[in-house]
Amino acid sequence: METQAKKSPHALMWVAGIAVTVFSAVGVAAIMGWIPTSSGGPGEKMAVARQSAAPAKPAAPGMRAAPVQVVDNAPAKASCAECGVIESIRELEARGESSGLGVVGGAVVGGVLGHQVGGGTGKKIATVAGAVGGAVAGNEIEKRMKSGKSYEITVRFEDGSSRVIPEASAPVWRIGDRVKVVNGAIQSNA
Repeated sequence: METQAKKSPHALMWVAGIAVTVFSAVGVAAIMGWIPTSSGGPGEKMAVARQSAAPAKPAAPGMRAAPVQVVDNAPAKASCAECGVIESIRELEARGESSGLGVVGGAVVGGVLGHQVGGGTGKKIATVAGAVGGAVAGNEIEKRMKSGKSYEITVRFEDGSSRVIPEASAPVWRIGDRVKVVNGAIQSNA
């Protein structure tokens, strides 16, 4: 009877397993902000090392001085040309335009209703008065049906400039919200 010897996994499998484990650990550390030069999340402070041009102590004659590393704890502020704050929101009343359909429709309905009143000359006068009144009323109804609201949102950008962005529907933004304007559209910058 032959017995099979237990073989250990191939060396390449060991190397691959260790590499994946180390890579995953470094990725988690970078995402969590545990590595000083990584960014773990918005608003977290990062320590940035920079080289100073002048050494801290004068070097002895004939010796080179090593540069001193200075840690800057101030958060790095990235400049964002399209980032800003909602400064104002203005509601505009858009007056509707008349196409003539309201006038014609109102005149017909008013004329028919006016024709139902009276008899003889009074019937003719009631028909004309109904047509004129219906035309005026139909025109006004059409204008109100086509009227609507629009909004102008003023965004003050980080560079101090401002821009008015038109919106057709009621905005979800409030004054003071941090936003980003991309291709003329307002997006959240939280």
